[in-house]
Amino acid sequence: MFALFRSRSQVHVLQRTRGYASVSSTSTINPNTVGPFQVFDRNAKRMQKDRAATRDGGDRSRTVDYIRDEVADRLMERFLDIKRKFGTILDLGSGPGHFTKLLEKGQAEQVTMVDMSVPVKRLSFDEEQLLEHIPRNSQDAIVSCLNLHWVNDLPGVLVQIKEALKPDGVFIGALFGGDTLFELRTALQLAQVEREGGISPHVSPMADPRDMSNLMGRAGFTLLTVDVDEVIAGYPTMWELMKDLQDMGESNAVVGRRPHIHRDTLAAASAIYKELHGKEDGTIPATFQIGWKPAPTQPKPLERGTGKTKLQDVL
Repeated sequence: MFALFRSRSQVHVLQRTRGYASVSSTSTINPNTVGPFQVFDRNAKRMQKDRAATRDGGDRSRTVDYIRDEVADRLMERFLDIKRKFGTILDLGSGPGHFTKLLEKGQAEQVTMVDMSVPVKRLSFDEEQLLEHIPRNSQDAIVSCLNLHWVNDLPGVLVQIKEALKPDGVFIGALFGGDTLFELRTALQLAQVEREGGISPHVSPMADPRDMSNLMGRAGFTLLTVDVDEVIAGYPTMWELMKDLQDMGESNAVVGRRPHIHRDTLAAASAIYKELHGKEDGTIPATFQIGWKPAPTQPKPLERGTGKTKLQDVL
């Protein structure tokens, strides 16, 4: 578990453990039969990211990127484990380039940054239409740092990523997992039941890391590794947490969401949050569960009996 303390000026890393998910089936998804479920409002998410990137001239957005910077650093650790030089790398959902800025000279010949918001020197398009803009078999590596938890058709996007990779290409991605912000979820739900007599979703649903190996195997990836980290950040109150989520561009984007929460419901949620999860120093924790998906694809082995060299001769 990674534990971070989030104050108004700094983030401190405290400890680290890692959990692993098992590898499951490797049946292949036909990209022509995948139909997306419209869970997220992509236009709303684009506007949230635009506002986050331009707020206060962009300075505020950068100060709340402590989670993405931390995850990009760990993504780079996994990337460096692959001992090869890459010709082309696609940074999918790059934001301002949290991962790309960590690449050292000589690690890649060309890096393409893709994001649905904030066009700079990069491609700007929706990640759900990857193959409409990126040729098949064109990328040596594709990385994604905290972006894929917002796509509607995750299996379909994984298929497109696999198709965009060259043979023996590598995909390494990180996304928020199912237990992310469980403290905020429970506090809001309990407060809404108490004050309004029912609940509605205010935190977007996340993929369960235990399902990711199955999804990647069905998309056609091989040599899968799926593991889970947790980043725990401490905040003065629930209000600072919600403000940072808004400034990160990580606000709720579920289709049909309620546009506002009653003020008294939020006040009750803040009190419940502190009562259930508050620390002795007066802060509250917020857990960000991060699922990692390194997956190099490789050519399939030859069928049994097609070898031309005897093992006995080699030995």
